[in-house]
Amino acid sequence: MTDDRQSMLNSLQYSRNHVLGILEGMTDEQLRHPFLRSGWTCLGMVKHLALDVEHYWFRCIVASESLQFFETESGEAQDAWQVEPDESAAAIFDLYRREIEKANEIINATSLDAPPRLRDERWGDWAIPDLRFIMLHVITETSCHAGHLDAARELADGRQWLVL
Repeated sequence: MTDDRQSMLNSLQYSRNHVLGILEGMTDEQLRHPFLRSGWTCLGMVKHLALDVEHYWFRCIVASESLQFFETESGEAQDAWQVEPDESAAAIFDLYRREIEKANEIINATSLDAPPRLRDERWGDWAIPDLRFIMLHVITETSCHAGHLDAARELADGRQWLVL
């Protein structure tokens, strides 16, 4: 039987693989197309997952890297959802894979009971007790976004991830 860490890591990795798998084979045009009125794109979702989820929660909150990574030179928050025309899909997918790899290193080196080493003032009264809580939050967020990507892919070309 696996321990809690391995079970959670397996679940998280399944959702990460789902994100990457459902987008496999999409054209650059499809990856950049805003399928909903809100304007998000599949590529923007992957960038969001890389920076606002993997990097933020594991590198910043768990491992205490600086939150300045998320600010522009003028001190404003960066918008990870936005993909610039000169950002290639391959570069964004590589970024996501690198952030996953770094997150896994941090997860494996940190006790599930370890409290966050960095607190973000934007949380307000939201209590984040430990790595276990963070992992469950990231599993939920990644799984939810994988479902969003499922819908976008089906709208793009009819492909479905898992049909029973």
